[in-house]
Amino acid sequence: MTYTFSDRPGWDAMFRQGELTLGLMYPLESYSGAVPRLDVAEQVEQSVLADQRGFAALWARDVPLLDLSFGDGGQLYDTWVWLTHIAAKTSRIALATGSTVLPLRNPIDIAKAAASLDQLSGGRLVIGAATGDRGVEFPAYGLNRDHSGELFRQSVTTIRRLWGEDFPDVDSVYGTLRGTDLLPKPVGRRVPLLVTGNSRQDVEWIAEHGDGWLMYPRPVVQQRMITTAWQQATPEWKPFAQSLYIDLEEDANGVPKPIHLGFRSGWKALLDHLGQLHDIGVNHVAINLKYGRRPAPEVLQEIAENVLPHFPTVFPETAKVH
Repeated sequence: MTYTFSDRPGWDAMFRQGELTLGLMYPLESYSGAVPRLDVAEQVEQSVLADQRGFAALWARDVPLLDLSFGDGGQLYDTWVWLTHIAAKTSRIALATGSTVLPLRNPIDIAKAAASLDQLSGGRLVIGAATGDRGVEFPAYGLNRDHSGELFRQSVTTIRRLWGEDFPDVDSVYGTLRGTDLLPKPVGRRVPLLVTGNSRQDVEWIAEHGDGWLMYPRPVVQQRMITTAWQQATPEWKPFAQSLYIDLEEDANGVPKPIHLGFRSGWKALLDHLGQLHDIGVNHVAINLKYGRRPAPEVLQEIAENVLPHFPTVFPETAKVH
């Protein structure tokens, strides 16, 4: 079943069939090593500007523990706390998790935190959900990583029942629920959930149970094969999103050079690449600035002026920027 989410401004900002929008991944800065500087006042300032400029979404990572082998601690703060702080400072832009590691937490806690943020932000939340890929996390939580695929499926089912039903009877590996209910319920009693990567599931399961698919960046030729498989698995349209690491050069005509999970180039090559992603069916791109060499505020302004107008966000009429 495909949900339209017509009452959810975050979803409406990010996703439209046949269109591509742009989001930003926290931290909104470039940094070397695993731990960002993360000046909170600066991050808030850039978040407000992103909202005003018309970016579609702000993405926060779920990184409970620092694993130096991955080289990235995300935005450091807890995902739900951080996005609630950002929600209070912004008004239109979608708030997305990229991605919430479902197997590590009790689904009651995830459902409660997500519904709370969703209500406080006026329905701007979109969840990217994953099984988790950092080996240090599972033993720290007393879990076996080999079970993460089954835990993921049970968590998705339980969370949606907690949102959508009153006093549901739930039996899962996480526990037994009888005679009690979860409050608050999210806007429309369902928060959009994008499955990240394969999350140890096949494409058919993702197409049936996910509201969309969040994928890692790949060369356009390879990504086309994945978007084609997604379109074949979803006769009723569901969106396809991906991340992209960029290092924007001062020379607007700079030619692309590969970096980890992305490329270094001028803004014209970035614009061309995004146009190709649009043409193969990508609906949203979350830009990550970690490996950039220029100040992030300068890069974000350049993207807003030269690239964003080609991929505009259409906000609901009720959404008013501060």
